[in-house]
Amino acid sequence: MIKLDLRKADYSAVGPENGLNISEEFGAYSERIAQIIDDFNKRKNKAGQGLQWMNLGYSEETAWYVKEYAALVENRFENVLVLGIGGSALGGIAVTHALLRPYWNLLSEEQRNGYPKIFFLDNVDPDEMNALLDILDLKKTLVNVITKSGDTAETMAQFMILKNRLEEELGDDYRKNIVATTDKRTGILRQIAEQEGYKTFVVPDDVGGRYSVFSAVGLLPFALVGIDIDEITAGVKDMDVALKNPDISQNIAAQNALVHYLMDTKLGKSITVMMPYSSRLKYVGDWFVQLWAESLGKKKYADNIQMNIGATPLKALGATDQHSLAQLFNEGPNNKLINFIRVEKYDCELNIPKIFEYTGIGYLGGKTMNDLMNAEADSTKAALCDFSRPSVTITLPKIDGYHVAQLLYMLEVQTAIAGALYEIDPFDQPSVELARNYTYALMGRVGYEESAKSLQEKMMIS
Repeated sequence: MIKLDLRKADYSAVGPENGLNISEEFGAYSERIAQIIDDFNKRKNKAGQGLQWMNLGYSEETAWYVKEYAALVENRFENVLVLGIGGSALGGIAVTHALLRPYWNLLSEEQRNGYPKIFFLDNVDPDEMNALLDILDLKKTLVNVITKSGDTAETMAQFMILKNRLEEELGDDYRKNIVATTDKRTGILRQIAEQEGYKTFVVPDDVGGRYSVFSAVGLLPFALVGIDIDEITAGVKDMDVALKNPDISQNIAAQNALVHYLMDTKLGKSITVMMPYSSRLKYVGDWFVQLWAESLGKKKYADNIQMNIGATPLKALGATDQHSLAQLFNEGPNNKLINFIRVEKYDCELNIPKIFEYTGIGYLGGKTMNDLMNAEADSTKAALCDFSRPSVTITLPKIDGYHVAQLLYMLEVQTAIAGALYEIDPFDQPSVELARNYTYALMGRVGYEESAKSLQEKMMIS
């Protein structure tokens, strides 16, 4: 199992102004944490609670259908192109980057064991999209369009372009190159898919996009490129069993949620940094930023006073960002909690040759890049501690589907528990919906005419 080390967040390491008396806080909050965990597990099977993501690891039917379809299209496509934004793409990007062989899309077909390359379009930048379409052979590309609502402007605009080009190149056969992941019953994409006859997969009810990585949203792209989804679901299930424990001393998601909550509310650590020491885990930071920001960045009212809730997430990469952000972390405002992600065993060991021994870099010879990466992580943590900057460390035994799934699921549960501690809803995103509606208005969607007029007036004033 993955492990959590909180020692460098304790007051004994960084002082009482910047650290917590963790043992004391665990005792003070043990009953509250137990209530939160018990409440989640009682409500997760009820409709409308936003907690169905906690059951995704047990959806054997979804896994079976995904594997069946992946086997059906095996060796038919050279590329998989995923269309999505936010939660429809970030989990897929994070997991495929972690689990596929590095530089996957540059490898030969033989080196990829016959599996396709995979690309994600998660923005509407015209230059990037056009450049990708110029290099892909669409006849040999499977397009997976993902949107639960079915009318996400960015994703559907991408899809409209792809559908048109596929039809131009393939004629009536273009439908075989499209698979849609969307709501089971409603929405524009569901309507289109049924009219056009696309193969479809379901985003389950009560599963928000940022919590959907273990649904068909993630499992389908993973299976298409040969990732073992049984290993992933096994990791989720084992972590879920561990995180059902209401005892905070045994529950790492509850521990980290409480530490983050108290660092923010008691000690003013209003920035949460996610810093993996593995390039393969780089995009876990991007995924976490959405999860944490969209779930916890809320306003609430107490005694008719508006309160703005939530610590700001920031991503960093070790050792790269030791040469950019570490100076700020050490000597800038002491308002951050650093989350290190460590890997005990990398897939390979890379030796540094014994050369240039007559120079100042000779000490590196005979060591390994593994030694250097671990030394970089240890030294960064120690330097932060010297400057009284708190940190926590999550350690994976290795990077594989089982442990990466544990990591992501633990962070999902941690986020939900933190939301309960803040007494806000970690499963909605009202301000995102507001901006989405403004986009509809500016792009001329029917029914948003008055909003468009009002918004244009505001824009003229600004």
